[in-house]
Amino acid sequence: MVEGLKVRPTSDRLRETLFNVLSSAVEGAKFVDLCAGSGAVGIEALSRGAAHVTFVESSRRASDVISENLRYCGITEGVRVINRDVISVLKYFATHHLQYDIFYFDPPYASEVYSPVMWTLAKHKLIAEAGMVIVEHRRKPEPPPSYDYLRPYREITQGDTQLTFYSLERGIA
Repeated sequence: MVEGLKVRPTSDRLRETLFNVLSSAVEGAKFVDLCAGSGAVGIEALSRGAAHVTFVESSRRASDVISENLRYCGITEGVRVINRDVISVLKYFATHHLQYDIFYFDPPYASEVYSPVMWTLAKHKLIAEAGMVIVEHRRKPEPPPSYDYLRPYREITQGDTQLTFYSLERGIA
């Protein structure tokens, strides 16, 4: 747990629902946990068969907790923890023409980073052709209907929290 930080962990119930929906899509996937907090979602992805997980977290303390949690779980391969702000990391990915299968994006609810991150993901084509972006956010207000070629295709609501699943519009890669 990241004490003293404004970290709102994804509930166990929501995380279980997420991975039940993703099911076999996680197996062998290159997964990115953006605004990773404690790293619980990315660690779950590894336990469900993800080939590699990149954890992106701007807080040094939270990044240290992710590293500790990985060590505690005995996970030493197939992971990378990046302690930088999410936009600079996404621009680095773009510069190096990196693509990933699944992005899980869960910033603090009051953050102003939602739209800039989504536009960066869409603009730089960081999502593999059959990939997806899953955004955890408050149920209200609803997110915009699309970000360029990145379109929502599914929503799951639990209480005040919602997961919105985005994919690239067919024919665009």
